[in-house]
Amino acid sequence: MCVVPIVALALVQTAGSAEPRADGAHGVVAASTTTQAADPAPAHPELRAVFEAFGGKPGLDALMEDFMVLLLADEQLNPFFAYVDQAAVKKHLADQFCVILGGDCTYTGRDMREAHALFEIREAEFNRLVELLQAAMERRGVPFAAQNRLLAVLAPMQRDVVNK
Repeated sequence: MCVVPIVALALVQTAGSAEPRADGAHGVVAASTTTQAADPAPAHPELRAVFEAFGGKPGLDALMEDFMVLLLADEQLNPFFAYVDQAAVKKHLADQFCVILGGDCTYTGRDMREAHALFEIREAEFNRLVELLQAAMERRGVPFAAQNRLLAVLAPMQRDVVNK
């Protein structure tokens, strides 16, 4: 599998306060739905076919289920996701991908810089997240070209996520 360390996805957090845990990691506690909408990158017309290759919104929802399982099972990334509102994270990610790919969805999460500001996210953690996203897409049978197209559209978000 080709790893493309360019996507900033699952570290999207819901509104809440990040607090240090006993193990030194940070997590969002008392998360709630944010009222400030942030616009993901506008959809490109040719991305509608990519949206369909993912199975539309139901396919993106299923992808996020698989992705969260992988994130929680991963020793390196579990501390970022174990104590957050996982249902909200999955919903925000599915909605964000849907909007980016031209689906009829609304993304109501925060912008990437704000959502990740309280976390110490290094390049290695970011790269691992991309690997797990690719694994989830493979498990769902998303065509390789569609995977790469999504990753390319999401690539500019990396600079707003990696902050350490």
